[in-house]
Amino acid sequence: MNWPAILRHYDTHHRPRVERERRWFSSSASLEGAITRASLATDERKKRFSHQRRIPKQALQEACDTLLAYKEAIRRARNFEDLLAITTDVLRDVYRTGELYRYDTTLRISYYLDRLPTKVYLHAGTRTGARRLGLLGNKACVERNDVPVELRDRPAHEIEDIVCIYKDEFI
Repeated sequence: MNWPAILRHYDTHHRPRVERERRWFSSSASLEGAITRASLATDERKKRFSHQRRIPKQALQEACDTLLAYKEAIRRARNFEDLLAITTDVLRDVYRTGELYRYDTTLRISYYLDRLPTKVYLHAGTRTGARRLGLLGNKACVERNDVPVELRDRPAHEIEDIVCIYKDEFI
């Protein structure tokens, strides 16, 4: 595995998107604004993020309304894990808001609250990449110390992104 090439490619082609997204959600005027932006999955141009492009607008609006109703619980969350537990619990029955949507939405809200993940959460493509790296992809998350040493100095949300994006390189 050519980690230097993978990380160079990520830093050039994907990290700018992650940083742009982080700035966008961090700059929300209020928690309500951050929840709205995150749950409707829209960027600064009002364009839908690619992971959520197939979710019907009505489902996104229902998720938004639901999360806004839990705004105070979200505000009181001590860490990313608490945020994800709230999002997962309250959106459980909202159509098309599966594991990836809940993670992405929670991460975007966490940018505003400055409660970033400290573990690497596994879902969809990330779980496949984790299995290919021998990280027991049937867990909900893995510790940063369990990922390849080349990734350990990265924030957990970037490790998650890398493991998902480059999963096909880990054969």
